Amino acid sequence: MRARRRDEEHRAATPLELFFDLCFVVAIAQAGRQLAHALTEGHPGHGISGYLMLFFAIWWAWMNFSWFASAYDTDDPLYRVVTLVQMAGVLILAAGVPRAFEHSDFAVIWFGYVVMRLAMVTQWLRAALGSRGAERRTALRYALGVTVCQVGWLGLLLLPEEDVRWVFVVVALLELAVPALAERERPTSWHPHHIAERYGLFTIIVLGETIAAATVAVQSALDENDALSSLLPIAGGGLLLVFAAYWIYFAVPIHRHLRSNRQSFLWGYGHYLVFGSAAAVGAGIEVAVEESVGKAHLSTFGASACVTVPAALFMLTVWLIHSRHHKRGPAQQLVLPVSSLLVLACTFAGRGAVLATGLVASATVAVGVTLTSRQGTALAE
Repeated sequence: MRARRRDEEHRAATPLELFFDLCFVVAIAQAGRQLAHALTEGHPGHGISGYLMLFFAIWWAWMNFSWFASAYDTDDPLYRVVTLVQMAGVLILAAGVPRAFEHSDFAVIWFGYVVMRLAMVTQWLRAALGSRGAERRTALRYALGVTVCQVGWLGLLLLPEEDVRWVFVVVALLELAVPALAERERPTSWHPHHIAERYGLFTIIVLGETIAAATVAVQSALDENDALSSLLPIAGGGLLLVFAAYWIYFAVPIHRHLRSNRQSFLWGYGHYLVFGSAAAVGAGIEVAVEESVGKAHLSTFGASACVTVPAALFMLTVWLIHSRHHKRGPAQQLVLPVSSLLVLACTFAGRGAVLATGLVASATVAVGVTLTSRQGTALAE
């Protein structure tokens, strides 16, 4: 297994990577469904904390594979077989999400991680066998770090339930430290354009899952209640919001910003909030639908906040780690931060909160396009 060149031309995501991503649709759907259920039942503390932990597990598993594949994807039979084993681990993880969310039973998720981690360590050891010097030491550090962290996750099974959150925080921080420690001597040869494409594809998957969740929620409500007049504004606003989220994220060619490990790590880690908030919007729309037909144990204000808070977080995080690097002038820089505040203000719009949020998001896109167009015209003159 030889490292691929960072300046390789026409580097794009492979069919195997796309297949791998599809397995995460199931896990994301499970996490979003559990979050929506907890919020609908009036348990926001349990729902949000559980969602943050489980989404981290999903996101980090995807991260481990994606960055390795960017540097060492040989696409030979052995690489494919080991990747398929990792995919099996993802599906096991997805199957364990409801049990972990409802009963704090992490046994199935831990076993799914074991399957993925054994495959991941095998990949790193194979990379070490095919390299020398500093590159070999980097691969071995990754293999050791992944193994140590997997042992650390045993705390979720062995320690009392009240210690679960502390175990999560400590081991999650160790997980985040592994790449920085492993690559301190020699960075892996990840490809900027390929990584940007991989993150973009995962963003599309998350937004697609949001649309699917909202569609199922509206369909279920229509089957049980004749409430079309109250559901149409939610469906329309949710659709506008997701479309705007797509436009906002893909407005800039971010691969030009990814020039160093420091820049790429901050950008890559920040996507935990981007992906997590985008998926939470779908859960929030489900909650808003349930509240509109009288099946949710929370107020209209609370249901509205389930949509507006993650939507505002998405806008602000995308600006902070992603789009601000390509914005020019204070007007362009202020569009997303101001819009995130306006989205939060939509929480007070009552039953029209989701529609108002969609309209604000659409206006954000229109303002951004207008400012960019004017800048292009000014430069041309």
